[in-house]
Amino acid sequence: MRRIIICITTTLLGLCPAALSHAQEKNSRSDTFAAAPAGNASAKAATATADSVAQPLTINQRRERRGLTDRHTLFVPKGQWIFGGTASYSTHTNDNYRLLIVDQINSRGYTFQISPMIAYSLRDNMAVGARFIYSRTLLKLDNARLKFGDDESGIELAAKDFYTLRHTYTPALIWRQYIPLGRNKRFALFNETSLSAGASQSKFAKDSPVKGTYQTGFEIGVGISPGIVAFATNNMAVEVNVGVMGINYSHVKQVHNQVHEGDLKTSMMNFKVNIFSVGLSMSFYL
Repeated sequence: MRRIIICITTTLLGLCPAALSHAQEKNSRSDTFAAAPAGNASAKAATATADSVAQPLTINQRRERRGLTDRHTLFVPKGQWIFGGTASYSTHTNDNYRLLIVDQINSRGYTFQISPMIAYSLRDNMAVGARFIYSRTLLKLDNARLKFGDDESGIELAAKDFYTLRHTYTPALIWRQYIPLGRNKRFALFNETSLSAGASQSKFAKDSPVKGTYQTGFEIGVGISPGIVAFATNNMAVEVNVGVMGINYSHVKQVHNQVHEGDLKTSMMNFKVNIFSVGLSMSFYL
């Protein structure tokens, strides 16, 4: 009996090293197979990083990185029509009015301006369209006096019977880009870039007998007007914008008393906020 136990023990001891070596080999193979996918993933990530460094991002990828293509930032969907515009009218009447050093002002006049706009959204948050601007200004000055010094040794300048009427017609192509504020889709910033080309007509008359001047003008320009839009209802919005940059060129031809001719050419470029170009308009998004 003792010999049988010794033989069984010896046999087991002889088999254990082989089993242990077989288990270690099996574990090493499983570790190798498990590490292979991780190594492949690292290699793919390194390749993708190298490709992104080597190749610049496209414009769509840059827009996606800034979040402009996120559906949560959609403000004006593709295919939407935009109708809107502004209108203003003002009058004045002066009866023996005094302004600083100018007194005895007797005048009347008005200014009327209308600017309809239509646009179509070609892409989400981007629209192109057209705008037309018409304005009419009238001023009739019966009398105005500018006086320096006393009655005996002073200098006095006077203007009377002055009349001017001016019309302007300006069509423009516009491009708009919207940037929503938050995700409530009620407020958004926008930038309007316009390319305009217009004409003007003016008449001046003064004194008695009348001496008159007639002039025509042509003007082209590029302008950038950022602003903010807020929806008051589901389809109606109120917009406020202001001009911050513009490039303009104008050419004016003038004829005085149908005899003397004049010519004026001007060009201007500005990169500042123009408070006189602040506009308030109403638009409908359909």
